[in-house]
Parts: sequence; structure tokens; C-alpha cells
Amino acid sequence: MKKLFAYFSKMELILWSVSVIFIVLSFCIFDRENCLTLIASLIGVTSLIFNAKGNPIGQALMIAFSLLYGIISYTFAYYGEMITYLGMTMPMAVFALISWLKNPYKGNRSEVRVNRIGKAEQILMWLLTLVVTVILYFILKHFNTVNIIPSTLSVTTSFLAVYLTFRRCPAFALAYAANDIVLIILWALASLTETRYISVVVCFAAFLFNDIYGYCNWQRMKKRQSE
Repeated sequence: MKKLFAYFSKMELILWSVSVIFIVLSFCIFDRENCLTLIASLIGVTSLIFNAKGNPIGQALMIAFSLLYGIISYTFAYYGEMITYLGMTMPMAVFALISWLKNPYKGNRSEVRVNRIGKAEQILMWLLTLVVTVILYFILKHFNTVNIIPSTLSVTTSFLAVYLTFRRCPAFALAYAANDIVLIILWALASLTETRYISVVVCFAAFLFNDIYGYCNWQRMKKRQSE
């Protein structure tokens, strides 16, 4: 435990602790029944603090979170979220885990080597994002997905996030932050029908702050590694 606490900075421990407190409190106030939501939220926010350090453990936890979140999305007929996380985010997290393990920084497996992508690859990434978004939009429409516009935007931001994560690019955290904003809106709409989903809104609000911190820390990692 001492090694674990020494691994994280005081800022990181405070960020994780405050996130956990808000997630647990919101669950106790608005839900109190669906323990799967609480477990998924705690796994998710823990994965983000490891991701912020460039630690492959974060990707392993993301695989577990994607599975649980896909189940939660199914309960409110958010088929877009279910398809996105089970069919895209979870498999890509597996590939990202392999990529991070294969590219440690100077042999240190607890920190991945930061990568940069060129302009040609960026163009390819945006083209792939467009194709995936269009295809999944019609799939979601076929299944009468609730709140289809934000659900489609979630697909777009999720694909960008998983692609950039796989490529070990710091911008992955910004893409996840954009995805968090979309999901806050998506679950806020769901909470108008069932107040228990307010706890999910709080979860993604916590994710947003963690992803912003993750981007800042990856920028510091990039600068340090380049030196």
C-alpha cells in the first residue's frame, strides 16, 4: 500500500479521493439499488488515474468498465452506448493494453512511451471517424435508439478517444473529455425519466475532471520523455 500511495502524487490522490466520494454520495442519494452502476463508476474513475500516469493497468480496468457500462446502457435502451462500448471501446482497450505493454518508456512498464501521429495519419483518423459515425448512426436509427443525436456524437468522440489511446497520443484524454461532456448530456436526459441516472451524470462529471488532468499530465510526460 505504501508503494501504491507513493506512486501517485498528492494531487492525483486528492483527485481520485474526491471523485470516489462524489460518486458514492450520488449513488446513496439518487440510486441505492443498482450496485452495478456504483461498481462500474469506481472502476472507471480508477482506470483514469492510472491512464493519466500512462500505466497499462488503466487499460485493463477500462476493459472491465466497458463491459459493465454496456450492461447499464442496455437498461435504458441506449443501444448506441452499448454497441460503442461493447463493440468498439472494449476491444480497442484490449489492443491499447497490448500496445502500451509493448512500448514502455525506457523499459519501465508502469509508463508508456508517448507517441506522435503525423498529418497523414490524422487525415486517415478523421476519415475513419466519419465512416464509423455514419454507419453506426443508421444502426442506431434501426434500433430506435433513445436520444439518437447525442448517442451518435458519443460514437464519434469514443472512436477518436480509443484510436488515439491505441496510438499512445496525449490527445486521447481530450477526446475522452469531449465524450464525457456528451455523456453528461445523454444521461441528464435519461435522469429526467429516472432520477437514479443522476448518479451516472455525476460519474461522468468526475471522469471529465480526471480526463482533463490526464491530458495535462501526458503533456508533461511528453516533454520529459523528449528531453
